[in-house]
Amino acid sequence: MTANTPPSFLSRIAIAIGSFFAILGNGRLAADVNRVRAGEAFAADVAPKEVRVEVPVEKIVEVRVEVPVEKIVEKTVEKRVEVPVEKLVEKTVEVQKLVSTDTAALQLLGLLQREARFVDFIQEDVAPYTDAEIGAAARVVHEGCRKVLREHFTLAPVSDEAEGARVTLQAGFDATAVRLSGNVVGQAPFTGTLSHRGWYVSEVKLPQLTDTEAARIIAQAEVEL
Repeated sequence: MTANTPPSFLSRIAIAIGSFFAILGNGRLAADVNRVRAGEAFAADVAPKEVRVEVPVEKIVEVRVEVPVEKIVEKTVEKRVEVPVEKLVEKTVEVQKLVSTDTAALQLLGLLQREARFVDFIQEDVAPYTDAEIGAAARVVHEGCRKVLREHFTLAPVSDEAEGARVTLQAGFDATAVRLSGNVVGQAPFTGTLSHRGWYVSEVKLPQLTDTEAARIIAQAEVEL
């Protein structure tokens, strides 16, 4: 017998008796039988309703991401190599010092010759002359040399103490400005007698030359016509 074939009379009696006791013991079953008796269709006879259940599904989307790549471009840079100005200045100063030192010495010698006949006096053999004659010539040379010093150099004594005064030199004294003599033993401080105040030049005012070679002529040769 298939599921859709109606049961026989005897089978129905057995079902009725079994259902009687089942209905008495199961209230829910009794309610279902009551609905069927009232005309409701069996669940098997009712066409199933289509139930749409929307389940959210993540959609995988392929995204194309473009990463910017820095373009490498070879660039030729012209590099200028320049000699530091300081180096050029140092070289120029060195050359100027060599030139100006020689020129300044020649200038001074020329001034002493012009004002005091210094070169003539030094070059002269004074042996045949008397002391009086040499003294008279030395007075002229002295006056001329003093004039040159006053006009072109500013002089000041190294030490402000009077000559013959007792002085003390502390450690670290300027050895280029002070010279020790006599019995020099041990380390500073030194105490002694100032025998010479010394001199230093604070300013030099030599005339500006336009021809450095001309400075080599200390005294022109003289031709009397």
